[in-house]
Amino acid sequence: MGIGKYIKEIGRGKDGARSLSREQAADLFGQVLDGAVTDLEIGGFCLAMRIKGETALEMAGFLDATHQRLNRVPATDSGRPTVVIPSYNGARKLPVLTPLLALLLAREGLPVLVHGTATESTRVYTSKVLDVLEIHAQTAITSIADGDIAFAPTELLCPGLQRLLDVRRVVNLRNSGHSVVKLMNPCAGKSLLVSSYTHPEYAVSMAATFALMQTNAMLLRGTEGESVADARRMPHMAVFLAGQSAVVQEAQAGTLPSLPDLPKTFDADTTAAYIRSVLTGKSPVPPSIAKQVEHILRVSTQL
Repeated sequence: MGIGKYIKEIGRGKDGARSLSREQAADLFGQVLDGAVTDLEIGGFCLAMRIKGETALEMAGFLDATHQRLNRVPATDSGRPTVVIPSYNGARKLPVLTPLLALLLAREGLPVLVHGTATESTRVYTSKVLDVLEIHAQTAITSIADGDIAFAPTELLCPGLQRLLDVRRVVNLRNSGHSVVKLMNPCAGKSLLVSSYTHPEYAVSMAATFALMQTNAMLLRGTEGESVADARRMPHMAVFLAGQSAVVQEAQAGTLPSLPDLPKTFDADTTAAYIRSVLTGKSPVPPSIAKQVEHILRVSTQL
């Protein structure tokens, strides 16, 4: 056992590194998740892959290993697909409106799973806003009823994945685990993953992985890395059904003609108050988020 033989292949620098097969990537990542390797090996893997970058086949292997170890959320009794929203970036300059997206979808009768963890100390995370909204983190994995929201901490879904994400606090760099959490499917039944990218090149690589994994997903450039549309813009949105992609929303250049009156600060209490204002009709739903909800609802009927 050990992953030294794999680090030897991926750790030769940007130009000399060799890519792993899907099976090799699954073996490597499985050992990392199982805690079967040393801290030194984990650091070597994280830094080598950070320099090399993951191929779609390698990411598919990482996901194979992750899915084998996930504590899965049971299928809904109704058979309706669960909307899965990963939330790992949090708010840096803008209010984190991922909880608003989840609540709007739940209001339409869909079961919604939000999962995530805090990966930095300086951001406001979805979990904090949900706490203020009295939607607290699960302590055990349970099924989700239609119209309900569950927040599952990453550690509950996969402790090994949580340990890998925590490496960021030591080396101050993202690693492959941060990509895995945006692509994995924690549900045992029908589901639709809503994921986002921060840079255009990630849209290409994520789409290739969705195709390999035959994923049902929506992919958009979200807000500061979160899976919710930027309230100030209309982003490009694509959907994947069994890995086959189609554009459902073309991007509109620039900011929207009429901008929502977003909070000037992004702390959890202020963000929660704004979300309550939208849900009660005192403030309008930002058009881009309303359009995202519309597309998700339509796609969910096709699953």
